[in-house]
Amino acid sequence: MPAKFFNLSGQTALITGGAQGIGAGIAQRLGLAGAVVAIADLDQNGADTYAAKLQEEGIEAFGIQLDVSDSSSVAQAFAQAESRLSKIDIVVNNAGIAGRAAPVSEQSDEDWQRVIDIDLTGVFYCCRAVIGGMIERDYGRIVNIASVAGKEGNPNMSAYSAAKAAVIALTKSLAKEVALKNICVNSISPAVIRTPILEQLTPEQVDYMTSRIPRGRPGRLEEVAAVAHFLASSDCSFVTGQCYDVSGGRSTY
Repeated sequence: MPAKFFNLSGQTALITGGAQGIGAGIAQRLGLAGAVVAIADLDQNGADTYAAKLQEEGIEAFGIQLDVSDSSSVAQAFAQAESRLSKIDIVVNNAGIAGRAAPVSEQSDEDWQRVIDIDLTGVFYCCRAVIGGMIERDYGRIVNIASVAGKEGNPNMSAYSAAKAAVIALTKSLAKEVALKNICVNSISPAVIRTPILEQLTPEQVDYMTSRIPRGRPGRLEEVAAVAHFLASSDCSFVTGQCYDVSGGRSTY
């Protein structure tokens, strides 16, 4: 990767849900581009282990424990990260769950609320925690990981689809709030990506989602990470409030 393109040297990044899956892929990509990376994850051991792996690749990284569904945990984690990094230039809000696969008639209050708390409210908490510092410094990049389910809706995934649709709207709203600052807020809507989150779904769900992809296959981590890299860079200076699809042609609007 030529360093002159989307160079992140001197930049700092915090990635939620960064210990595995899409978050891990993005963390590696940003780190290889020169960013110092905070791996924020509910699993402290997993975050530390992955940070150590990145260090072996020459990336400056460290793990941090974070429960995105708990506002006090978010505030504490971001304060801890800022104390180590001195500033947070980039936040990738990736942490999320698929939730229980079931029709609306069979979803409990707890099923619904757990997905909303993690996939939507967690994004709000993290944006709120970092945006003040970005405004003060007149610089920042926020990348929210949404989903094509938020644009099209997946059957038996009502909470997940609703949460991801709201993440796209939250992204657009926040982007306009800070449009006069050097802060860009964008989202990415992947289709099926080969990650551990697929283990939360039934084979029928995975087959359904894959069948709707014109490219005829799930996406790869590096394909999402490449888009996130641009959106996290200073080269992304006139792109904000957008939703970039990484869907193999599934959604084209």
